[in-house]
Amino acid sequence: MERAELAAWLRLQLTPGVGNTGARKLLTAFGLPQGIFEASQAALEQVVSAQQSASLKQTPAEWQALLETTWTWLQAQPDAHRVLALGDTDYPQSLLNMEDPPLLLYAKGAPEVWQEGSFAACTTCCLAVVGSRNPTPQGVANARKFSQTLAQAGLTIVSGLALGVDGAAHEGALDGAAKGQMATIAVVGTGLDRVYPRQHRDLAHRIVQHGVLLSEYPLGTPPLSANFPRRNRIIAGLSHGTLVVEAALQSGSLITARLASEQGKDVFAIPGSIHSTQARGCHALIKQGAKLVESAQDVLEEMPQHVFTPALSSLIANDPNKTGAEALLDSDDPLLEALGYDPIGLDALQARTGMDTPSLQARLMELEIHGQVARLPGGLFQRCALA
Repeated sequence: MERAELAAWLRLQLTPGVGNTGARKLLTAFGLPQGIFEASQAALEQVVSAQQSASLKQTPAEWQALLETTWTWLQAQPDAHRVLALGDTDYPQSLLNMEDPPLLLYAKGAPEVWQEGSFAACTTCCLAVVGSRNPTPQGVANARKFSQTLAQAGLTIVSGLALGVDGAAHEGALDGAAKGQMATIAVVGTGLDRVYPRQHRDLAHRIVQHGVLLSEYPLGTPPLSANFPRRNRIIAGLSHGTLVVEAALQSGSLITARLASEQGKDVFAIPGSIHSTQARGCHALIKQGAKLVESAQDVLEEMPQHVFTPALSSLIANDPNKTGAEALLDSDDPLLEALGYDPIGLDALQARTGMDTPSLQARLMELEIHGQVARLPGGLFQRCALA
């Protein structure tokens, strides 16, 4: 994108009161943004309101500074940094089918992503994996393992770079993707010149090497709470379906699921313990018609045939170490059987097993070290699926 073209797009994005809907009307009428700003106010008022047309004749105060910042950012890493406008060849086609597609997308990714048409092509095989910022250990394990297996089957995993399930989904995708595959897309709620949360700085760096960071927000945008629910429409819009791993009843993940459903996309949910608040959102989705998911194959069965490798799908279907509930059933360890699948306290577990306290604690620690048991707040323990 040339500097003059970028300047016009940024001015249109910053003009108060116009918004994405008004901008699309103007672009339909006048073509590129330069044509909008060259039009007379009378001509503009044939398309948008008098107030909006008057705003378009004013230069936003922050426009020049943002132009300098954005142009400098683009020139700093021209092989990695992009600004994608509506109509660009790399603008994802799936987002154009949304009710409110972003006017501009800021993107940061590996150079091979930006080979002609590559990014747009990769966005045709996406699955959103979302969930709680405060998941159980089992939720983290599920998010990571499902994402790893689905990435191995050729899907690009889309999530929001948040703590908890989102981070685990990105990590699993990075672990599972083949060399040269776009593993994951992180849709963030800030400008791309900052990483939020800070704990995911290293993860964001890995994503840039094997995927894309994506935002509709201009550089310098801080982590404002209102931006995160809004970015969820992009997560849903990019994807063929949305897999909710764990979610409370009041959860941003349910917003993403609702948006996916409204866009005619599939919604998948992994069930959990009836005693876990982090499972209630998934159970609510299942009651509303979401597909109950026990393995990666349950998701792949609903994907269009062109979005994954059939050979890999067959491998997953016949894999004795399946991703999901089956992985819990492989061990006949008596203590694991006594643990069940719900969180349990030491006293209750001791009553079930008859083990003395020192022996029980030692065995639990051994299972915890091997990733088969997780220690929860409040002195509780929970059995984990095997990786």
